[in-house]
Amino acid sequence: MSDLFGADAPATPNEQFEDRPLADRLRPKTLEEVVGQDHLVGDDGVLTRMIKSGRLGSLVFWGPPGSGKTTVARLLADQVDYHFHQISAIFSGVADLKKTFELAKQMRANGKKTLLFVDEIHRFNRAQQDSFLPVMEDGTIVLIGATTENPSFELNAALLSRAQVLSFKSHDREAAEQLIDRAAELEGRKTPLDDDARRALYEMADGDGRALLGLLEEVYAATEEDEVLGQKALEALVQRRAPVYDKGQDGHYNLISALHKTIRGSDPDAALYYMSRMFVAGEDPMFIARRLIRMAVEDIGLADPHALPQCVAARDAYQMLGSPEGELALGQAAVYLALAPKSNAVYNAYNQAMRVAKNTGSPTPPKVILNAPTKLMKSEGYGDGYMYDHDAPDAFSGQEYFPEKLGRQTFYEPVERGFERDLQKRIDYFKRLRLKRQTGKS
Repeated sequence: MSDLFGADAPATPNEQFEDRPLADRLRPKTLEEVVGQDHLVGDDGVLTRMIKSGRLGSLVFWGPPGSGKTTVARLLADQVDYHFHQISAIFSGVADLKKTFELAKQMRANGKKTLLFVDEIHRFNRAQQDSFLPVMEDGTIVLIGATTENPSFELNAALLSRAQVLSFKSHDREAAEQLIDRAAELEGRKTPLDDDARRALYEMADGDGRALLGLLEEVYAATEEDEVLGQKALEALVQRRAPVYDKGQDGHYNLISALHKTIRGSDPDAALYYMSRMFVAGEDPMFIARRLIRMAVEDIGLADPHALPQCVAARDAYQMLGSPEGELALGQAAVYLALAPKSNAVYNAYNQAMRVAKNTGSPTPPKVILNAPTKLMKSEGYGDGYMYDHDAPDAFSGQEYFPEKLGRQTFYEPVERGFERDLQKRIDYFKRLRLKRQTGKS
C-alpha cells in the first residue's frame, strides 16, 4: 500500500510535457516556426539577414504582449550559440545586474558569449539603463531588451544609440489561425469551435498569441471529443464576451477612419453617429480622446487655435467624470472640430521640415545666433553681431536664422481660413520687413 503522504514518483518526460500549459508546449523550437513576425524572421526578415551575416548586435524588441519577443530572443541565442540569460526589470535591481555582468564576464573568459534578455526593460530607471553601456561596448553582453512601451520615450538615448529597435506585431487573423491549427495537431483532435466561435476566440485574444492559446486550452479541457461550440457557448464557457467589432483589426480602424473623415468633412451629425458606434462597441473612450486631439492639430490647426484646448479639456473632463457622463464631453469636442474652419498648413509644414531635417545632415546654425560662454568661443565669432529683436524697430531685426549651407526655407504657408487668414497677413508683413532690413532699404 502506498504512503498517502509520501513523495510522488517523478513524472515521466511525457507527463511533464502534458502538465505544461498549451502555450509552452507549442513554443517554437526554431525561428522558422515563429508565426506572425515574417518581417523579422521570414526569408528576407531583419533577424534572418542578421544571422546570415554572422553578426548579432544589441536589440530592443518593441511590441504588444504575447507577440513572441521572449521566444525569439531564446531562439536567437540558440542560433548563434550564445549563453542565454534572462532577467526581468520588475524583479531586478543594481545588485542583480552586477551579478549578471560578472557571470557574463566569466562566460566570456571561457570563450562563450552571453545574450542577456531583459524583459520589461523600460522599468529600469535612467541609472540602471546606463549600467548596460560599458558591458555592451566591450562585448561582455549582447543585450536584447523587450518592452511594450515606446522606446523613444522610455529608454535612454545612449542605450538606443547602441541598439537597433525591432517592432513586433500583434498576431493577425492568419497567424491566429496557424496557432489554432497547430494546437489541434498537438491535441490530436479537431478544434471544437465553429467558424463564428473561431473568429470570436481571435477577437477575445486581441492579437495576443499567448492569451489565444490559454483560451483555447480552456476550450479543449471543457469539451468532449466530437463536441463543437458556437460563439455563444464559447462566451459562456470562458466568461468573456467577444467585442461587437474587432478592436484590433478592420472594424476598429474602419470606424475611427470614418470618424476622422466626417470631422474633416465638417459633418457633425455623422461624426456623432460614428463616435456613438464606437462607444456602443466598447471602444476605450481615451483612444477616441487621443484621436480627437490628433484631428485638432492635423485638420484644424491654427485656423482655429481653440480646437486643441477644446479636445484636451474634453479628455480631462472624461477622466474626471468617467462613463457614462464623460462621453458627452468627447461628443462636444467632436462637434466643435467638425464645425471649425479647417487647415492642414501646420501638418504639411511639419512634414516638409522633417523631410529637410532628415535629408540635409547636420549643418551648423549661424554663429551669430549661438551663445559664447567661453573666451575661445567668443574668439571664434560665436554670437558676434547678434541683434536682440526686442531692441529693433517693430521688435524685428530681420537677421537670418537658417544654416548658411541650407539657405532660407519656407515650410508654413497658411490657408485663407479662420485665424490663419490673419497669420498670413503677419507672415507677409515680416517678409517685407526682413527684405527691408537685409537690403537696408527704407
